[in-house]
Amino acid sequence: MEVYKPKPISPHHTRPHKITQTGPAHMPSRKLEERPSLQTAQIINTENKGTCPPPICFQCKKNSAQLIQDLKKTPIQPSHTFASLDYSNIPAAETRHILNNSLQNNMVEPKIRHELLARYDTITKQNFFSFKQHIHIQTDGLAMGALSSSILSEIFLQHVEHTHIPHLSMKHKLVNYFRFVDDIPHIFDYNNTDIQSILTNLNTLHPNLKFTAEIEHNNAINFLDTTIHKPQDNIKISIYRKPTFTDTIIPNTSNHPSKHKYAAVWFLHTN
Repeated sequence: MEVYKPKPISPHHTRPHKITQTGPAHMPSRKLEERPSLQTAQIINTENKGTCPPPICFQCKKNSAQLIQDLKKTPIQPSHTFASLDYSNIPAAETRHILNNSLQNNMVEPKIRHELLARYDTITKQNFFSFKQHIHIQTDGLAMGALSSSILSEIFLQHVEHTHIPHLSMKHKLVNYFRFVDDIPHIFDYNNTDIQSILTNLNTLHPNLKFTAEIEHNNAINFLDTTIHKPQDNIKISIYRKPTFTDTIIPNTSNHPSKHKYAAVWFLHTN
């Protein structure tokens, strides 16, 4: 395999994403076709899956249906409490270090390892955006919407789960722990711990990794497209719709990608 040499990309070669919102810091994003490293992201997304599989300790759920199946297998007691965690800002430098160690542990050839790491640097170091007529470089974190961000986030999160979550789970006597991409529903017993203690421990795992939590209200919590109810000692599931839900299907004549139109039909077929 020929060694990949990343080509420097300047803001003159593509149109930077514009950010107009002010307030709390948030991750800049732009349409995928406008990203300077789109092709590089596609390559690293494909090759990483085969060269450095992450150490699966807590399997990430594929969808809400799989989560529901696993939840129904969990014995529920009156003192059990549902909560959902969310995180922000995956540290790019630490993820690179984990990726490099994973490539070495999987005995990937040095030339291929160098190529993948060079691609990683291209993706994480050449993300720029415009704000108030000035061009800025994103100095840390993974860009939202990039094809590579999902697998790189998974590498970091599964490393965290492999090295820290077992100890945290034993310390707080968690009843169960799940994860779907960046949402982490879990069950704890309020006789043993509380959500603030769990958050305090999670937020010490890495200075850049910040967790927030949502706890059940009136024995129910929303997760993805479901509402998880906890009456007495069992679990019931209902469909969750956001207040902005219109119950409208995209017309066939609309100028939307075909896969978006097929998604509604596929959902009705599988549900």
